[in-house]
Amino acid sequence: MKPHLPVLVTALLCSSIPAWSQDQLPDGKGRETVQTACVGCHAITTVTSAGHSRDEWTTVLHMMVNVGAPVPQDQFSTVLDYLARNLPEKPEPRAVVIPGSVVVSINEWQVPTPGSRPHDPAVAPDGSAWYTGQMANVLGRFDPQTNHFKEYHLKTPVSGPHGLVADKDGNIWFTANFKSYIGKLDPKTGEVSEYPMPDPKARDPHTLLFAPNGNIYFTLQSANMVGRLNPKTGDVKVVDSPTPKSRPYGMVVTSKGIPFFVEFGANKIASIDPDTLAIHEYLLPHEDSRPRRVAITPDDVLWYSDYSRGYLGRFDPKTGKITEWASPGGTNSQPYGITAVGDILWYSESNTRPNTVVRFDPKTEKFQTWIIPSGGGVVRNMVHTPDGNVWLACSGVNGIAFIRVKNSEKTSSPD
Repeated sequence: MKPHLPVLVTALLCSSIPAWSQDQLPDGKGRETVQTACVGCHAITTVTSAGHSRDEWTTVLHMMVNVGAPVPQDQFSTVLDYLARNLPEKPEPRAVVIPGSVVVSINEWQVPTPGSRPHDPAVAPDGSAWYTGQMANVLGRFDPQTNHFKEYHLKTPVSGPHGLVADKDGNIWFTANFKSYIGKLDPKTGEVSEYPMPDPKARDPHTLLFAPNGNIYFTLQSANMVGRLNPKTGDVKVVDSPTPKSRPYGMVVTSKGIPFFVEFGANKIASIDPDTLAIHEYLLPHEDSRPRRVAITPDDVLWYSDYSRGYLGRFDPKTGKITEWASPGGTNSQPYGITAVGDILWYSESNTRPNTVVRFDPKTEKFQTWIIPSGGGVVRNMVHTPDGNVWLACSGVNGIAFIRVKNSEKTSSPD
């Protein structure tokens, strides 16, 4: 396994709630290969505390092979049998379905490369849907009109593409999570340009967004930094987040061009001065809050998914007022990917079985929920289209999903 990947692979293996752990792998055919391929990268307890269904183990195993785990092709089925038999899925909160008046359809597609781990989605000006294939080192384009996929392989191996955003010309900008650069793909030519971080400590570039001034602002989670890239000059600048281990994560930009980000390692939200990169932090009232993603409504009010407590939160930067609502799936539902369509919030509960899509109307303070047919496999991010529908990246089931809203007002928030 590549030396820079243990933390990521650990997260993949431990994506379920551990129910037991052992100091050795269970006996059985395939044990030696698992010992070599998995335990060579991380502790035995990391493996033995994991738990997945057979389909989930298939995806996880493909992911790890994609990034260099030494599992011979003729041993793949044996290893899969061993993992599925000895490390079955763990109990998770059952999905809570709340009926309502809004009608949606949910369509899903498997991406071409097994174990891609689609991480973030984006919508290009031509209406195509894009996703980052984090573990396959690809950016993927999906044409909803033809149901055709096209994958673009990155020139630097094991870049780990993560966040992405399209510019007005249709170029796709992305964060290279494993290789610490910002990339730009020109879909017309397939050419990839790379903008490396200026500081070797600037690891784990995460979420990126354009601001009205034309610059790209981005978070660097494990480095505890945020940064700015000037696309015209290629100049990159990074600064430290004031709170140690605050893990800057999801990001939005206000209508006035002020970037805001949430701190997944702290109970804080922060703003960035677009010119000086000075950071101002706002404290959330509950010390256990861990906001992971964030959306913004047309009134420049921020909405965050409180992953650790199972809440949807509202933060008004103008007044400092914070309001929270318990997510329908409960305290362990782990709200994650979120977007705002006009004044309406859409997000996913990532730890219910199956994952759910949740709609929240702030005017009525009512929730409505739907089950993701494939199970979702953790929806890490979602985006809305200009006409108010929603794209999801479903990491654990190696797919993307489209939610068509059939009978609700669909006015998108400003870009």
